[in-house]
Amino acid sequence: MTDHKVLHDKIHDVISEVGKVVVGQDYMVNRLLIGLFTNGHVLLEGVPGLAKTLTVNTLSNVLDLDFQRIQFTPDLLPSDLVGTMIYNQREGKFEVKKGPVFSNLVLADEVNRSPAKVQAALLEAMQEKQVTIGDTTYKLDRPFLVLATQNPVEQEGTYPLPEAQVDRFMLKVYINYPRKEDELEVMRRMSNQSFDDSVKSILSKEDIFAIRDAINDVKVNESLEQYIIDLIFATRFPKDYGLTEEANYIQFGVSPRASINLHRAAKAIAFFDGRDYVLPEDIKEVAYDVLNHRIILNYEAEADNISTKEIIDAILSKVKISK
Repeated sequence: MTDHKVLHDKIHDVISEVGKVVVGQDYMVNRLLIGLFTNGHVLLEGVPGLAKTLTVNTLSNVLDLDFQRIQFTPDLLPSDLVGTMIYNQREGKFEVKKGPVFSNLVLADEVNRSPAKVQAALLEAMQEKQVTIGDTTYKLDRPFLVLATQNPVEQEGTYPLPEAQVDRFMLKVYINYPRKEDELEVMRRMSNQSFDDSVKSILSKEDIFAIRDAINDVKVNESLEQYIIDLIFATRFPKDYGLTEEANYIQFGVSPRASINLHRAAKAIAFFDGRDYVLPEDIKEVAYDVLNHRIILNYEAEADNISTKEIIDAILSKVKISK
């Protein structure tokens, strides 16, 4: 049994090692690690050039995991993702050629650039952790984590992910522009032609599974579990929680996946802070990333320029923890 403090120190080493290459994206790294250690996929949304791809690539090197980057394009086929049967003329028989989804970390770059068939193939692999090629089903390697990026700027030629499919991502993380001092550091580093972007490997697969077990052991008391359920139900029945104004804007509340993922993510945040118990602040900290892509707003919200963040703000301020 690996000591929890040793695992905790290794997580900090991972963050500082990634920081040698990526500047000012600690929040993104933190959320990617939550996904990895709680077996949940992550959707990153941000304008181009915010180091989304670089961060995932660097993280895979620090974690000593197999990494594949798939650039989603309108002409991509499901077989380009999962693999296909090819005919071997010498042997006179069909053989399986596995696709890039057979990896530990899969970066689905600009996932909204591909049509529904390709998105469905990826989402099936995410959900089932297996792929069928021909008549045979193949289990994907563990750990298996999909980190998808989408660009909110261009809407032409894109295929937005359906709400029901976006729900399969544990977290949706909005990546913002760096702070002035961070961007100054990025500019200086990247202007230096001899900048070394190599990192050393810190976590093995065994470490990752040990951290997962340790996070499972983090305690959540009954009142906080009830608090999570109340937050979830406030998205479905807002009037019951005094959210009469917000009720006009919510078309659909969140699914049961939200409560499961909020519970898991809060435990991960607690473990990262070196605690074996969850605080209310842990739940609030990850509530936005877990809920923002699951609350479906109506046209009235769009007309009144109401965002899901404002709805979540209202829910967190109105819903109290029952003693």
